[in-house]
Amino acid sequence: MEEFLHFIGRNCSQHMIPLTNTIRINPERLWSRIMEMAQFGATPAGGCNRQALTDADKAGRDLFIRWCREAGCDIRIDEIGNIFARRPGGEPDLPPVITGSHLDTQPSGGKFDGIYGVLAGLELVETLNDAGVTTRHPLEIVVWTNEEGCRFDTAMMGSAVWSSAMDLDAAYALVDCDGLSVQDELRRTGYRGSRTTTDISVHAAFELHIEQGPVLEDEGKAIGVVTGVQHMSRHRIVILGVEAHAGPTPMALRKDPMMALSIFLPQLYALAAEYGPEGRVTFGFIQVEPGSPNTVPGCLELTVDIRHPNAGNYQAMLERYRECVRAACDSLGLSVEMACVWEAPGVVFDSGCIDAVRQAVETLGYSSRDIVSGAGHDACNISAVAPTSMIFVPCENGLSHNEAEAITPEQAETGANVLLLAVLEKVGITG
Repeated sequence: MEEFLHFIGRNCSQHMIPLTNTIRINPERLWSRIMEMAQFGATPAGGCNRQALTDADKAGRDLFIRWCREAGCDIRIDEIGNIFARRPGGEPDLPPVITGSHLDTQPSGGKFDGIYGVLAGLELVETLNDAGVTTRHPLEIVVWTNEEGCRFDTAMMGSAVWSSAMDLDAAYALVDCDGLSVQDELRRTGYRGSRTTTDISVHAAFELHIEQGPVLEDEGKAIGVVTGVQHMSRHRIVILGVEAHAGPTPMALRKDPMMALSIFLPQLYALAAEYGPEGRVTFGFIQVEPGSPNTVPGCLELTVDIRHPNAGNYQAMLERYRECVRAACDSLGLSVEMACVWEAPGVVFDSGCIDAVRQAVETLGYSSRDIVSGAGHDACNISAVAPTSMIFVPCENGLSHNEAEAITPEQAETGANVLLLAVLEKVGITG
C-alpha cells in the first residue's frame, strides 16, 4: 500500500483521481496525539483546563511544535503568539493553504474543541509525507492564540489581530483576573514572536471542528458542511438600586435591581422563542452587590449573549432586548447602563471552499447536511481576508465547553479525511 501511494504521489498529474480515492489519514496516529495533548491541563473529570498562555498551554504548544518539526515543517510565530507550521510547496512563492484552530480550552473544557482541528492539520502533513506527495502551494497548520476568550476577555483574539479586526496593542493590554496582561504572558512563555501579524497571504483556509451542538447527531449526519456563522454579540447590563435591610423594608418600597431582572428575563427568553428555532439568548453571568443574604442588593451586573443567523432578525432581537430592559428598570425607578462588549457579525463562507468540502464528502460517501455555525470560530476572522470554510463532525449529546465533551475515533477519522480531500483540491499537486 505504501509503495502504491508513493507511486501515485510521483505521478499525480496522471493519477489525481486515484489519489483522492486512495489517500487517507492514519486514524490511530491522529487519535493518539489528541489523547497525548489532553494530558496538558487534564482535569479529574476527564476534561482539560488549558487556558491561553498558561503553563499548560505553553506545554501543549511546545509539544505541537516538536511534532511539526519532526514532520519537516518550518515554524514561525507572530507578535500575538499565533503559530504557523509550514510544509513547503513545490512553488514556494505561491500563497499557502492554511488549516488549524486553537489549543487553548475553557476552564472546564474538553479534549476536542479546537485541538481536533489543529492535530488533524498535522495529520494531513504526515499523510502527505507518507505518500510522498508534493503540493503546489505550501500547506500551513495554524494555532490561533486565545480563541476561547475566557482568561483574556476577547474571544478569537489571535485571529482578530492577524486579520486586523483588532489592534495589536489593544490585545497586548488585555488582563486576566490576576492583572497579568497578554503581553506579559507572551513574554513569560516565550511565545511573543517576531513575525508581523499583518503578514497575510492565503490561498484558501479550512477549519475542522466539532459541532458543539446536537444537530448532526440528532439527524444522524456524519459531516456538517458549514456555510457560515450566525450573528452574535455579548452585552453587559448594570442596574443600580438602593441597598436596604431585607426585614424592615416592604417589597413595594424597595429599589431592588433583582425585581427588574424578574421582569425582563422571561421576556427575553420569550423573545428567543419568538425568533426561534434559530434565536438564542443566554444569561452567562449574574452578580449582585453587596452579596449578603439579608440585604436588598444595590447593584446587579449581568451579561446577555444574543445570536441569530438572519441579519434582520438579529437586529430586531437587539432592539427588543434594549426595550425590555429599559422598560423594566423605568417601571421601578432604577437606573441602568447597557453596553455591547463584543460583537461578531455573521459570516457567509466562500463558495469555492464550501464546494471543495462538498466534493470531498461526495468522494468519501459520507452523509452530510449544510449547517450554519451557532458558535464563533477563528474562521470568522480568517474569512474577512481569505477564502474560507469549515467542516463539522458530531459531538456526543451536543456537549462542548464541558469536561464530558466527546467524539469517537471514527468521527475523528471521518472529519480529517474530508479535510484532507478538501485541502488537496485547493493546494494542488505537482508530484
